[in-house]
Amino acid sequence: MNNTTKQYFLNHSKIDVHFKQSKDDFIVTEIPLYEFSGEGEHIILKIRKKDLTTWDALNIISDYVGCKSRDIGYAGLKDKNAMTIQSISVPKKFEEKIDKFEHPLIKILEKTYHNNKLRIGHLKGNNFFIRLKRVFPNDAVKLEEVLKKIAVFGMPNYFGFQRFGIEGNNYLKGKDIIDGKLREKNRKLKQMYVNAYQSYLFNQWLSKRIETSKLVNAFKPKEIYEKLNMSENEIKELKNQKHPFKILLGDVMSHYPFGKIFYVENLTDEAEKFNNQDRVPTGLLCGKKVKIAIDKARELEKDYDKKTIMDGSRRFAWVFPSEIQSNFKEEKNWFEINFTLPKGSYATELISELLHI
Repeated sequence: MNNTTKQYFLNHSKIDVHFKQSKDDFIVTEIPLYEFSGEGEHIILKIRKKDLTTWDALNIISDYVGCKSRDIGYAGLKDKNAMTIQSISVPKKFEEKIDKFEHPLIKILEKTYHNNKLRIGHLKGNNFFIRLKRVFPNDAVKLEEVLKKIAVFGMPNYFGFQRFGIEGNNYLKGKDIIDGKLREKNRKLKQMYVNAYQSYLFNQWLSKRIETSKLVNAFKPKEIYEKLNMSENEIKELKNQKHPFKILLGDVMSHYPFGKIFYVENLTDEAEKFNNQDRVPTGLLCGKKVKIAIDKARELEKDYDKKTIMDGSRRFAWVFPSEIQSNFKEEKNWFEINFTLPKGSYATELISELLHI
């Protein structure tokens, strides 16, 4: 889904500043899920890379030490157009080679040991430093105001443009695979295309839910109850929710930032806990073996529930960035932002919501 169709959560006008991902202006630091034990059959390396994808870095390291790239463990994939700090695991038998490793785009910052190989998802989240340029004082004031709202209300957990490939159309290939119009023999490519289609449908659903919430916030119940297929009393109940994003009966909720998922039964209680950042609604990544919404929430979800060949899951529809800090350097017209997001969330989506780009 591109930015011409995505519903923004906040209603401010576009803020016209310069933003470009680069190793100087976009820095990502992984936050490990747990402390490493300091002993075991795997070397844990904290590496800093620039102008390389995670896969590029793994291939360079594996070629140097003489192992297969699949022998190297990692917790998350990181962009090329950034400086990133992340942990990887390498079998201990390659330690002698690792200790001699040097590369102009990869630096080993720390070395320790652990019992297990790192796996995808073995991280708590990521910390981001982003520098916006060509920012004038009046825009800096607007940016501060919007950041304060994001700190209070959180933000939509859209999949970022990176999910959809260089041309942004991988989801179309995924749809064609599901519809039987395209055959892809490469298993990894097939999974990537179908995942992109699942992500596209999730984004479409989330945009529709934000649109629905905006209607509830902006109009009187008697003006929109037919459009939303709800009674006036149901809409009044939604309007009474403090958070601008409205929870629906039958939503599949999750404790936040981690925990079990469950159905909304008491709408008032769950909406209050969502407003207090204690839990969040989840959206569907369609597929097999997945919990689907019920009641009113299902009515809005079913249009984005397509049969796929892969297992489905639930994804946070909403996240709450933490540790948000900003610094305006007026002499350089730079606006610098630090913040932390849970794993799987995109910093570029915070910037998109912030700037409306």
